[in-house]
Amino acid sequence: MPSHLSAGHPAPPPGRRTVESLITQARRLKGDVDAVRRGTPRDGADPHGRWRRALYDLALHQLEDLDEHLAQLREGPTPATGTGHPAGSLLSRVGSAEWNLLTDAADWSGELYRILGRDPAAPPLTLDELPSLVLDEDRPKLTAMVTGCLVDGRPIDGEFRVVHPDGTVRTVHMMGEPVLDADGSTASMWAVLRDVTALRRSRRAVAATREAIHPRPRDTGPEPAPLPRTAGLDLAAARSPASPDRPDTAWYDASETADGEVLLGVGPRPGDPETTALLIGTLRGLAMAGTRPGAMLGRLALTGTACCTYRAGTRVLTWAGTGHPAPLLFRDGTGRRLGTPPPGSRTPEARAPDARAREGQAPDAQAPDAQAPASQPEETLRPGDLLLLHTGPPAVADRLLALAPRLAEAGSAREGVRIVTRECPGLGDDTCVLAARVLP
Repeated sequence: MPSHLSAGHPAPPPGRRTVESLITQARRLKGDVDAVRRGTPRDGADPHGRWRRALYDLALHQLEDLDEHLAQLREGPTPATGTGHPAGSLLSRVGSAEWNLLTDAADWSGELYRILGRDPAAPPLTLDELPSLVLDEDRPKLTAMVTGCLVDGRPIDGEFRVVHPDGTVRTVHMMGEPVLDADGSTASMWAVLRDVTALRRSRRAVAATREAIHPRPRDTGPEPAPLPRTAGLDLAAARSPASPDRPDTAWYDASETADGEVLLGVGPRPGDPETTALLIGTLRGLAMAGTRPGAMLGRLALTGTACCTYRAGTRVLTWAGTGHPAPLLFRDGTGRRLGTPPPGSRTPEARAPDARAREGQAPDAQAPDAQAPASQPEETLRPGDLLLLHTGPPAVADRLLALAPRLAEAGSAREGVRIVTRECPGLGDDTCVLAARVLP
């Protein structure tokens, strides 16, 4: 792979003697673990014994991986035109790639062709084409990782499954980062991919033997993803798994503008990762320019999307949507859709509610130059309020509002999202929830 300029300052490559020393230590440790493993009694009737032996097997797999990763550091990568390493060796299960965002060119190492089941004579796949190799239910994972890298500059670290031409399914672990040009702009994306099928098989064996010792607790749903704190808001989000027939259907975003406002948004994905990244980047750019939510959605002609801006100094939330369920506000043990009066109040705090909001949908955004106040309601929030944006149908809002007593007492945005995913599993195909808790 060609050298690249990354967001950090990479350390110089280790010397050959240092690598050789690490290889020696890894092999010594592997021999010690194998010796202990061989001394473990093979008692099929003892669940604790099976669990211990499965853990030893997993440790050996990981040490074998470490050994051969270090060997690859010593030998260097194989070019795409090379014959590669022998099939079945770990060196044949680690490859690398770089995708140029400006030219749409791709550069793959020889090992990556074997990992992904591609003919080495074929051209490398672009980022748009890469999901075609991935199982339908894993495509949202890949899309989310790539989008986070391209939009937010987050490192990639995750797994997905690919299908080879012979129907074999392999598990691939991907680690990568954005590559910056001299101006600090993202020029390409670089990644290392490895086949971890055997390693995951060992981990499943450990899990199965542990299951025999300790019953597995009920599924609590996906773990919330904490987002960086912005001006006056504590943020978190989670996504329910997509179904195989409807993969990759929603996005969420939270970012802070230069003048201290916070932009929040959820909506359906418009297509491939690059198109989604472009949409999110455009919304952020409009927010930076001071464009209000209604005008943003009007200019981009988006459907099924909700956008909000929040100013910490005044705690005023401005919001708009296009055929999308209105955001939900939880306060003092109760919850309501924005644009509807607070329970027991004759005078709603929300300004300019309309009939669509009262029915649980966000009011439609107007054209960019329209000034209709009903298109951009405002809500004054209080410390401790919890705001939820979601991409589910109106029925999802009813289920979330039923959790009002618990959500209103959530001590953090992450706790609020955890309550949602635990108490309302299976909210819908790829439904995502974005939570914002107002800080004092």
